[in-house]
Amino acid sequence: MPPGPASPREGARTTRQNCGVGARATCSAMRNRMKLAIGIAIGVVAMLAASAASAHHSHAMFDSEKQVTLTGVVKEFQWNNPHCWIQLLVQDPSDSNAAPVEWAVELGAPIQLLRHGWKPGSLKPGDRITVVVNPLRDGRTGGQLVSATGPDGKPIGTAPETYK
Repeated sequence: MPPGPASPREGARTTRQNCGVGARATCSAMRNRMKLAIGIAIGVVAMLAASAASAHHSHAMFDSEKQVTLTGVVKEFQWNNPHCWIQLLVQDPSDSNAAPVEWAVELGAPIQLLRHGWKPGSLKPGDRITVVVNPLRDGRTGGQLVSATGPDGKPIGTAPETYK
C-alpha cells in the first residue's frame, strides 16, 4: 500500500496537483455540477415553501360578498392548528321535524383567536350560539367565521381582521 501524505497540508497539495493541466477540465466540471446541484436544491426548497404558504392562506373558497346567519347548537369546538373549527348543528327553520344540518365553521389559528379574546373553553358542546359566516362558494354547509354571539346576546371574542 502506498504511503499517505505526511500531513494534511501535503494532502491538500496532492489534491490541487491532481487538478493540474490535464485534469483542469474535470475539476472545473465537478465544481460546476456542485454549484448546479446546490442551486437546484435551493430552488426546490423555495418553491415548496412558497406553494405551501399560498395554499394555506387562500380564502378563495369562501364567498366574502355573502353572509349567512346560523343559529344552532355546538356539536364540537376544535382548538387545533392550523385552524380552529366549530361544528354547529343547525335546525331547518321551515321543518322542525327534520334532522339538524351540521355546518363546519372555520376560524383562525389558536394564536390569532387568543389575540381576539377566544379561549379553548369559549365554546362547549351543547352551547346554543349564533354565527355569521362567509359561506363556501360550492354550496356545501360550511363557512368562514365573521362573528359569533352567545345565547345572552354578547359577542364571543372578536373575529380577526382578516375575516372582515
